[in-house]
Amino acid sequence: MPSQASESKSSKHWRLESDLDGISWLYIDRDDEKVNSLGTEVLSELEQIITQLENDQPTGLVLMSGKSRNFIVGADVREFDATDKVSELEDNVRKVHGLFQRIEDLAFPTVVAFEGYCLGGGLELSLCFDWRIALDADHTRVGFPEVNLGIYPGFGGSGRSIRAMGGLQAMQIMLTGKMLRARAARGLGLIDQTVDRHGSLRWAARNAVLKKKRSSKPPLKSRLTTLGPVRKFLAGQMRKQVRGKARPEHYPAPYELIDAFEASGNSQATMIRLEAEKVPRLLAGDTSRNLRRVFRLMESLKEQGKRSDFKARRVHVIGAGVMGGDIAAWCASRGLEVTLQDREMKYIEPALKRAGSLFKRRLKKPEAIAAAKLRLRADVEGAGVKRADVVIEAIFENRDAKRELFSNLAKDLQPSALVATNTSAIPLDELSDVFEDPSRLIGLHFFNPVAKMPLVEIVYGKDTNTDRVNDGSSFATQIGKYALPVTSTPGFLVNRVLAPYMRNAMQMHREGVPKEALDKAAEQFGMPMGPVELADTVGLDVGLGVIDTLMGEDAGEDRKILESMVESGKLGKKSGEGFYRWKKGKPQRDAKAHEGHDLEALAEKLMQPYFDECRACLDDQVVKDADLLDAGMIFGTGFAPFRGGPMHYLESRAAQGGTADQEEQS
Repeated sequence: MPSQASESKSSKHWRLESDLDGISWLYIDRDDEKVNSLGTEVLSELEQIITQLENDQPTGLVLMSGKSRNFIVGADVREFDATDKVSELEDNVRKVHGLFQRIEDLAFPTVVAFEGYCLGGGLELSLCFDWRIALDADHTRVGFPEVNLGIYPGFGGSGRSIRAMGGLQAMQIMLTGKMLRARAARGLGLIDQTVDRHGSLRWAARNAVLKKKRSSKPPLKSRLTTLGPVRKFLAGQMRKQVRGKARPEHYPAPYELIDAFEASGNSQATMIRLEAEKVPRLLAGDTSRNLRRVFRLMESLKEQGKRSDFKARRVHVIGAGVMGGDIAAWCASRGLEVTLQDREMKYIEPALKRAGSLFKRRLKKPEAIAAAKLRLRADVEGAGVKRADVVIEAIFENRDAKRELFSNLAKDLQPSALVATNTSAIPLDELSDVFEDPSRLIGLHFFNPVAKMPLVEIVYGKDTNTDRVNDGSSFATQIGKYALPVTSTPGFLVNRVLAPYMRNAMQMHREGVPKEALDKAAEQFGMPMGPVELADTVGLDVGLGVIDTLMGEDAGEDRKILESMVESGKLGKKSGEGFYRWKKGKPQRDAKAHEGHDLEALAEKLMQPYFDECRACLDDQVVKDADLLDAGMIFGTGFAPFRGGPMHYLESRAAQGGTADQEEQS
């Protein structure tokens, strides 16, 4: 251990200790907050501390966290909305730049040693230090998530990360917002050293100070990526990659970063200077403002999962089809013991095979993959029901079949077990009355593909036990999903909104609009995929079931078309053909089919039923408020995040007094 502290000085958010070796130990511990973030007051206090250290000239400085398992999650996002004046934002950024440069220029060894999240501004601060040490633990993550807020690193991170890693690696980290584990960050040069035990952080930090360790330059191959001709080529490739995921008019931040890299990626000072010009403009823009709103909506969904202390150990899933099998695999990947039931082993085997692929993608390490496979077990006889904390029904969408299953299941359930249906649209009260206590049944409505879709609707009826709803929300949070409580109206929220939207697309297609034009119009509006591709991806058999539940015979010709396609085996992506033919998981399109169509006008017409149904859901109190509706539609349907949610979009459009077309052109 380092020598005992001989002196300690505290401010509101920082604690500074000096040990007998003359090393200063600085701890960030934001007052009255669960996590550390770099707010204005926090940075102001840090500036005073740096002035003191410049005067004292200690043997060295070590920065650590005063909070267990947590370092710095970034800048304080709550303060981003304090002003939209670009000049004020520029002054704020330049002030931080000055402070961080003073830290980098300190005349004695500086070391940062952390565990937990080191993100955004926290990583930018760390890059000012001579040596960076991280605990190699599952809860340690390193990265630049700023692109998800419509900006890019603005506290000097763009220039300093390129110095640490080289141009290509640094740009990939900043453009993707990807969070890295400690070892991966060390391999790239973001981190200089990893340790395996918490106690080792202090030892390693002390040794690094005394040995005056400094980060080495990245390998020559990495440094070459900052040369002029190479930068120009790489910038072109980066724009192509980004354009495949985000349009510049919708998400300008990554393109601004690429422009800065192409112009000045060989100069740390110039990259940092460009931050002060570009990032404030991005912060004041509509995209960043709306993405910050999405961030707050995401936090509100996380709060839904904190209403109870429910924690599951064992999950039993009935139905090994695509949804049931993937729900089971996801739960196993999150550390739960899972039993998967179906009529015969031949129905379970494909699900186990898909699960193996998921484990490889998510868990990476052979021992973790093997452990997950052991946690997921086939259970044709349904023996796991009696021991399960959570039982999820995920059989085909048929009311009578589900009722019969629950009736047979009731006698084997633990009294405390959470019992849920994954129905896409059937109201709970049409299923729950088979139980002696109907109030215990809830809906846990997952979305396809389970591994990618972050939302789970927690469905409740007028008689549902509130504690069960809260437990369901906690379970969704436990397995890494966002919990959205919704009332048990037909279709709940997401499918109720999607059904008229998809039906509208089918009608427009029958009236002669090419499916490619419909999909391209929706994507141009900002949807992650068009309605026709979405129908194929979800499965036309699933879509038919939803339409039957929500519209019945009123669906008319659209239902007949779907029924005919399903009967002929055209189920969409999973069968290789639906509205599109599918090859290697991708729809085969006519690249010129959309030509000659006004895509903006198409988008306006296409989206209208979507918006109308959102308003109707709010009027019917399917969710508590407009914010939760916006959250549900963003995370459940992929509604364009840069627009801030459908209700927010409609409100903004009304305030501007224009149509969607006019707004796009403004």
